[in-house]
Amino acid sequence: MVHSIEALRAGAQVSAYLDDTYLEQVDTRVIAVGERDGMPWAAVEQCLFHPQGGGQPADRGWLDDTEIVPVRDRESGLVVAAAREGGSVLSLAEGQKVRVRIDLPTRTAHAALHTAGHLVEAVGRMQGWEMVGSNHFPGQARIEFQAPQADARLTDPEGREELTAALRAAVAAAVADDLPVFARCLADGRRVVHLDSLHAAPCGGTHVRSLGDLAEVVLPTLKVKKGRIRVSYTATHVSYAGTHVSYAAAHVSDTATHLSYAATNRSR
Repeated sequence: MVHSIEALRAGAQVSAYLDDTYLEQVDTRVIAVGERDGMPWAAVEQCLFHPQGGGQPADRGWLDDTEIVPVRDRESGLVVAAAREGGSVLSLAEGQKVRVRIDLPTRTAHAALHTAGHLVEAVGRMQGWEMVGSNHFPGQARIEFQAPQADARLTDPEGREELTAALRAAVAAAVADDLPVFARCLADGRRVVHLDSLHAAPCGGTHVRSLGDLAEVVLPTLKVKKGRIRVSYTATHVSYAGTHVSYAAAHVSDTATHLSYAATNRSR
C-alpha cells in the first residue's frame, strides 16, 4: 500500500537522474513510503536512481547507509527504493531527511552503453534498416533491425563483414566528431534524446554528455537470424574504461535480480 498519495498526485518527485547523469549525491526528503511484496520502500523527492527499463539496468544506490534497489512502482508511478535482498531493512518516515547517493562508475557504464546503443541505431538507419529491438545490459548489448528491402550482402559472410565495416566507420566518425548528446521534452511530455542532428529517439535512459565520452566502442560482425539483423556492441565511458571488465563481472547477479521488473519498464 502507498502512503501520502496526495504528494504523489502533486508530482512531488523530481527525476534528477534525467536532469544530470553525473550527479552523484544529493540531500533530500522522503515523500512517500509503502510496501512491495511485504518489504518496505521509500520514495524521495530528488530521485537520483534510474530504475531498470528501456533495456537499461537499474542504478546501484544508497539511502543514507542502506544499499537499495530502485523500482518503478505500478500504483504510484514513482521510482521507489527498496532494500537489496539480504541487506538492511529500510525504516524511514515521510518527511524524513535523507542523503541519496549513486555508484557513479556504474551509472556512467550504463550511460555509455545506452548512448552507444543510440549511435548503433543511428548508423543502422543509415543503411535503411528499421530498429525492432534493443538491449543495453553489460555483456548483452545489441540493437536488432529489419531490412525493409532485400539485401544480398546480408546472406553472404563477406557481405556481412562489409556492412559491419561500414557501421564501424560511421560510429568511429561520430565519436571522433564528439557530437553533443542532449534531451528535449515535447509538448506531449515525451523526452527525446538527440545525438546532435544525427539521430533522435524517445528515451527515458541516462546518457553521456557527448559522443567523445565513449571509449572502446566495438562492433563484432553482425548476424542475421530469422530475418533480424543483430548488431552487438560494447562500449565504456572514458573516465572508467579501466574498470569495465570488473564492473561487468560484479553485476551479473544484478541482471537476474532485476529481470522480474523488465516487463513493467520496457517503454523507451
